Amino acid sequence: MAHLPLCAGRVRDHRFPLVRRGLDPGEVTAFLHRVADDLATLHAELDRIRHENTRIKQHLRDWQSRFAPRVHR
Repeated sequence: MAHLPLCAGRVRDHRFPLVRRGLDPGEVTAFLHRVADDLATLHAELDRIRHENTRIKQHLRDWQSRFAPRVHR
């Protein structure tokens, strides 16, 4: 079964069924919020890195079009 990619909101909003001798719901919720915060930070950093990568590639293409030797066939 395919799972949707995790995002901070999905982690924060996930609920587990209550069982008689289960885990402390407060601790589970606190942990999920911590994981969601870390996930949100990682997604933001990934977006920043992707943007930077695109910018660097464009600058490289610009530089190559101005200074790289032309190959004639």
